[in-house]
Amino acid sequence: MASVISVNISDKKGMRKRPVGEALLKVDYGIDGDAHASSEWHRQVSLLAMESIGKMRKLGLSVSPGDFAENITTEGIDLCDLPVGTRLLIEDSEIEISQIGKVCHQRCAIYDQAGDCVMPKEGVFVRVIKGGRIRKGDKIEVKSEK
Repeated sequence: MASVISVNISDKKGMRKRPVGEALLKVDYGIDGDAHASSEWHRQVSLLAMESIGKMRKLGLSVSPGDFAENITTEGIDLCDLPVGTRLLIEDSEIEISQIGKVCHQRCAIYDQAGDCVMPKEGVFVRVIKGGRIRKGDKIEVKSEK
C-alpha cells in the first residue's frame, strides 16, 4: 500500500525542506506556508519516492525526506510511471500530476556530492484539485490514470 512518509515545507525557494507532522493542501495553490505554493503555475506541490532517495543513499549520501526539496515523500508507489493527468487521493485530498521531472538550471549540493540527483528525473509535480489536511502515514491511492 502506498503512503506518505513525510510532509515537508520551506520558507524560501532553493532550500531543503523540513519535515512537519501535517500540512494543509489548498485548492489550486499548494501547501499552506510553503515557498513553492502558488496559483500562478502547475508545480504547486512536489513528490518524491523514498525509493528514489534510497538510490542516492546507495551512492553514499546521507539524505533524508525533504533534502531534495520535495513536499511529500512517498513510499510504495512508482510515481514516475504514472502519466501526466493521473489523479491521486491522499485521504480526503485530491491531486493531479502536472509534470514529471524538471530541468535543473543550477547544480545543487546533492549533484555536486554524488554526480547525480534523482529529483530532475524522478520528482513529480502536482496541482491541488481538492484540498485538506495531509499527514505522515496517510494512504495514497491512484484515482485515475490518463
